[in-house]
Amino acid sequence: MHAFDVLGDPVRRRILELLADGEASSGEVTAAVQREFGITQSAVSQHLKVLRESGFATARIDGPRRIYAIEPGPMQEVDAWLDRFRMLWGPRLEALATEVARGKKRRGGVGRPPS
Repeated sequence: MHAFDVLGDPVRRRILELLADGEASSGEVTAAVQREFGITQSAVSQHLKVLRESGFATARIDGPRRIYAIEPGPMQEVDAWLDRFRMLWGPRLEALATEVARGKKRRGGVGRPPS
């Protein structure tokens, strides 16, 4: 499965966001995802399986629990692919920051309405 096919699903993206904070048990991930998306435990398990099989996450056994963690390799590959496009939005973001700063100067500082 291509990386963007994996990341294209909002449930899998949310699972990766949860794992970005550190390791989590399958029960913790399932509870959070069920609360947010209203899907079954079985559906969450399928998403975790896709993340494992595509290399985005690893799982280790800790007694009766399965502990999940992000595997950085695929995310680094996605970042490298996106890097080719950063040159397109980098200058635009810098221009936006310049305009925001100019607007603040014209208003006389942050939070003050124009005269």
